[in-house]
Amino acid sequence: MNTLKRFVAPLVLGLGLATGAAAQDPIKIALIHGLSGSSFEAFSKQAQTGFEMGIEYATDGTNEINGRPVELIIKDTQFKPDVARAVLAEAYGDDEVLLAVGATSSGVTVGMLPIAEEYEKILIVEPAVADSLTGPDSNRYVFKTSRNSSMDMQAQALALQPDETLHVATLAEDYAFGRDGITAFKSALEGTGAEVVTEEYVPQGTTDFTAYAERMFNALKDLDGRKVILIYIAGGGDAPGKIQAMDPSRYGIEISMGGHILPVLPTYKRFPGMEGAVYYYYEAFDNDINKWLVDEHMKRFDTPPDFFTAGGMSAALAVAKALKEAPDYETETLISTMEGMSWETPKGTMTFRPEDHQALQDMLHFKIRVDEGVDWAIPEKVRIIPADEMDIPLGRNNQE
Repeated sequence: MNTLKRFVAPLVLGLGLATGAAAQDPIKIALIHGLSGSSFEAFSKQAQTGFEMGIEYATDGTNEINGRPVELIIKDTQFKPDVARAVLAEAYGDDEVLLAVGATSSGVTVGMLPIAEEYEKILIVEPAVADSLTGPDSNRYVFKTSRNSSMDMQAQALALQPDETLHVATLAEDYAFGRDGITAFKSALEGTGAEVVTEEYVPQGTTDFTAYAERMFNALKDLDGRKVILIYIAGGGDAPGKIQAMDPSRYGIEISMGGHILPVLPTYKRFPGMEGAVYYYYEAFDNDINKWLVDEHMKRFDTPPDFFTAGGMSAALAVAKALKEAPDYETETLISTMEGMSWETPKGTMTFRPEDHQALQDMLHFKIRVDEGVDWAIPEKVRIIPADEMDIPLGRNNQE
């Protein structure tokens, strides 16, 4: 596989000539994302932009850590598991990167986990979401800065304020992301009296949701109390819009879903007042890092940062802190430095849980507000859901 791009900021080279830092070996970091072959390409490009901006922020624009320039090596998984494994092995072996960050699809990323163990090098998972990426099939070389499905769904359950009157039908994609998410949602409802009455799973790329919607309508329509269809689909197909067009309100059924990237949020204007939960929205988090990210992103791209941009930046800030604090760059030293490490991000403090290396983090409870002067529906903050309010199941036990 060919390396698609190598990134060394010109400022690093110029500074190196003046100070002798050019003689120092670069710190090589591989960014391994799907850059072609899927509608998820936008997620990857946001994560890459965020990571580059995160390194810039963490190094005050020098792109140097401990006097060594940071070199980003960009590789394309093409959203194919075999390609992802090959390019990660190439990065660890041929390119001799210190660590790698990726990937975008949970289904692709799961195949990368054993490569990190084989080469005994760190893989930071960002932005893939599935709980299983830090589960029993993971290993001690894997750290995860992205949120997981349990966070999505526990936050979503809290936003729905479940009680004994709530009946839910779920619609999710039929792979790790969707199934992990619904499992987490059901777990979050335990003990509340709310119930999931039916679960529907669709293949990725589905565009016709008629049969699935009719089955959900039939499961809900004759029940008393609040009736909700929860949609947990990351890809296209416009499931919410197509189901809404079938008029679930005639049965007293409402639609609920998490937030999405900015290009998708115009479609949320069809759901004013809908409440849900999301990883990040640029207006919701009040801290210096987020202010810098929003201001700089607006200057450079004339648009606000999206939530995978914030995720990429969070991963970069984790890497930078670990590299600044570790006494050396041996893998075991980096692991011991990162386990339990807390660091600041655009959405506040994150902490790597020592037992499974999942980054615990806050989530946003929003309510959709429609403003005709804004192109997209605004997921307005109801409140920040703190990490310690969510009971995130433990994945792999690192002590075993």
